[in-house]
Amino acid sequence: MSGFILGLLAILIFIWYLTFSANRLDRLHHRVETSWANLDSILQRRAALAGEIAHLKEVDPATNLLLTSAAHQAREAEISERSEAESGLSEALKLLRLESDIPEIYPEVFGELDSITDRLRTAIAIHQESVTATQKRREKLLIRAFRLAGRAPLPVTYPFEDDVL
Repeated sequence: MSGFILGLLAILIFIWYLTFSANRLDRLHHRVETSWANLDSILQRRAALAGEIAHLKEVDPATNLLLTSAAHQAREAEISERSEAESGLSEALKLLRLESDIPEIYPEVFGELDSITDRLRTAIAIHQESVTATQKRREKLLIRAFRLAGRAPLPVTYPFEDDVL
């Protein structure tokens, strides 16, 4: 009788551990989704600000076209094209800073851009950490053997996250 109770207790503990592991993995996936949503909103704000900068009166037509195009591509890109579009916007903004004196004329606008860039770096770090933690958890044998991840896609980072902003 006591062997039966110990066996039943072991099974219950194992079931509890599986449930705990599945819940932990679910929370990690939620954290990835939340960090991506935050990162996406900051990227959208950066693209909108780039569009505003493109339409400042001191911006020449070529720069206006370059910035407007890069901002539009970044805002409208599909997820598969997102990295290229965001990298293009980063390069366009970097070029504007290096090649013109507009940042000195509009320090408040470029101060906001600096603030967004700082927030972007933080959001990227948080997203990358969330993805890494989730990927490591999903590699565990128990998670794979019992398919505790369900049908959730494996989270990934995007190449633009490695860009120097």
